[in-house]
Amino acid sequence: MTALRRKLVRDLWHLRGQVAAIALVVACGVATVVTTRTSYDSLVRAQQAYYASHRFAEVFASLERAPDALARRLAAIPGVAQLETRVVYDATLDVPGLEEPATGRLVSIPERREPMLNDLHLRSGRWIEPGRRSEVIVSEAFANANRLRPGDTLGAVLNGRWERLRIVGIALSPEYVYEIRPGDVLPDARRFGLIWMSRAALGPALDLDGAFNDVALSLTPGANEEAVIAALDRELERFGGLGAYGRRDQVSNRFVSDEIAQNRVSGVVVPTIFLGVAAFLLHVVLRRLVATQRGQIAVLKAFGYPDLAVARHYVELALVAVLAGSVVGIAVGAWLGRGINTLYADFYRFPAMPFELGADSVLLAVGVAAAAALLGAAGAVRGALRLPPAEAMRPEAPARFRHARFERLRALRRLPTGARMVLRNLARRPGRAALSTLGIALAVGLLVVGRFFLDAIDTIAERQFRIVERNDVSVVFNLPLSQDARFALTRLPGVLRSEPFRAVPVRLRFAHRNRRTVLLGLAPGTEMRRLVDEHLGVVLLPPDGLVLTRRLGEVLGVAPGDRVTVEVLEGERRVEPVVVAGLVDELIGFAAYVDERALTRLLREDRTVSGAWLRVDDDALPRLHAELKAMPAVGGVTPRKVALKSFEETIARTSGIFTNVLVAFACVIAFGVVYNAARIALSERGHELASLRVLGFTRREVTFLLLGEQALLVAAAIPLGLLLGRGAAAWIASAYQWELFRLPSGVSAQTDVFATLIVIAASVASAAGVARRLARIDLVSVLKAPE
Repeated sequence: MTALRRKLVRDLWHLRGQVAAIALVVACGVATVVTTRTSYDSLVRAQQAYYASHRFAEVFASLERAPDALARRLAAIPGVAQLETRVVYDATLDVPGLEEPATGRLVSIPERREPMLNDLHLRSGRWIEPGRRSEVIVSEAFANANRLRPGDTLGAVLNGRWERLRIVGIALSPEYVYEIRPGDVLPDARRFGLIWMSRAALGPALDLDGAFNDVALSLTPGANEEAVIAALDRELERFGGLGAYGRRDQVSNRFVSDEIAQNRVSGVVVPTIFLGVAAFLLHVVLRRLVATQRGQIAVLKAFGYPDLAVARHYVELALVAVLAGSVVGIAVGAWLGRGINTLYADFYRFPAMPFELGADSVLLAVGVAAAAALLGAAGAVRGALRLPPAEAMRPEAPARFRHARFERLRALRRLPTGARMVLRNLARRPGRAALSTLGIALAVGLLVVGRFFLDAIDTIAERQFRIVERNDVSVVFNLPLSQDARFALTRLPGVLRSEPFRAVPVRLRFAHRNRRTVLLGLAPGTEMRRLVDEHLGVVLLPPDGLVLTRRLGEVLGVAPGDRVTVEVLEGERRVEPVVVAGLVDELIGFAAYVDERALTRLLREDRTVSGAWLRVDDDALPRLHAELKAMPAVGGVTPRKVALKSFEETIARTSGIFTNVLVAFACVIAFGVVYNAARIALSERGHELASLRVLGFTRREVTFLLLGEQALLVAAAIPLGLLLGRGAAAWIASAYQWELFRLPSGVSAQTDVFATLIVIAASVASAAGVARRLARIDLVSVLKAPE
């Protein structure tokens, strides 16, 4: 073993506490890289493999009714590779064991199994048999949520008639990887499911024998999707087409793609913060080590060791900490990645979602951690290597002590001697104090960032389900009905108040940008669906003009006063320019709002309603649900409490698990930073403190000098860290802005208190360890050692 290797082993043993703390910080950063990267890779591989193997369509369109003969003309559109026509219908279901009415999206399939777009993947049971028109296949999420198995039956309202459907199979579809009801932004597997039924049975039941109302198609390589969509819209316009759209706007695919994009962001933002702290710690530790080993470095250089060999020695010290942390981080990251992969399988319905710890993920994590180590070591070693050996053999010039300005204050003169010594030491070494304060502040900031995600989830739940949505039950009709439907709902059991709404699918255009969305017409004075601004103030709908959600405005690039083109995607498909009157803040989904009278003028139709929000007596809910099940016009029923529970079981559950991991990592890092700061202070001031003990200072007084200084640094770091954490939270929130889900940037007072208490607890624990070490210090050996 060479001399430098023996020196490395001795240094590692002497700094084992600091090295272990740095290794833990590195482990947290590596674990986040591995976790997010493996989750990202698993989702991408599962999505790509499933879409390809089961022929997921690339363009979709719905319409009112068209004859089967039109399919040939549609298939002849340039760029169309394969086209399939279907019958699709949303029916009210009576599910055994479920009190509320459920909604089933019935989709036609061939009686004999054949290759088709959006092909089904059978999980259990079998395909429907020819001639048995009551046989159906149901989606796995719906079946599992309601404990349905092949052989069970469901009641369904088809075109006003009750039908009994018999389940023969359970399946998955690439079209519904994320199984969600159209118009919703959160899944509810208990009350919404897919039901695949024979085309020969479903068509006649809905008066669509020899006709279709839905189209799915794939494209030839290199085809222009926009041109195909435009041609498809022209062909379907006279048949009540609702506007074709590409795979990008398909709801299920958009949710999965947003989750993939979120993982991509998480895999960059969070590890960057963690590994940045690790680089800072390495810099501080190595800088202290190099400062105390000036003489040793000079001797090594005098004996002929080149600068590169000396620098490599200290870099190896950093890399040992990184290697130890990387081993732990890879193991923890793989364990967490497997757990998140299992969690994803509960929400995203893929036939297979294998977990694989790829070599690229491991190399990326270790490479980023090693880069952080090199960055931290470079700054610490550079200064010492510049010194000539003769100059480096001399100890550093002692600090020039002079009275600081604050010592002239009379109030400070009244402080005890020990307190004044603490203040003088901090004032005379401002650089060291600033570095220590910054390190502890970074730990506080990490704790704020970890808890920020929990704050965001709570804010979304509070704003969306208690401030914006104030109804008890939301009812949606299969087709727009006259205003009489509102009064019919008011007469139902337990209904205290009813507020109707009109929902119209539209495409909004501004300059070269366009987006499909829903235009909601609200009655003046609506209370159960509030529009709010960023300060939660109520926004009143103007008599004319659109009010857009802020995110939709950003996507379109519009501001209040701009004029957008509204293309209605139903009925006469009117196209009108409308002024944007204002923007509102909603965190889930995006939509456009308009006064119902203005919408009536835009559509040029009598006042109709698409549904209503109800305020209901809780005691009457069972009777109300029974009545709604028997109403053929009702296409969907959503209790607000159910929607909130769905949110908690999806977004809150998936984000909550990752957030708890971040909080745990942040706690580890906070302890590592505070412990390192205290240990470095003890090492740097060991000679000074031993001298004070010899001069007659008691052990308690000497301990106060060291720990009092640390207490002041922690007190200064906490407010700075809270500010850094809020800044980082705002940065992360700006990165987590998807079309269907957005994070608010606020940080709660509870998070500030949590971060403060954790750092104080870490400080107390570190102080206890340092105090014990100080009590065991050998005064003679310390005084013999060169300063």
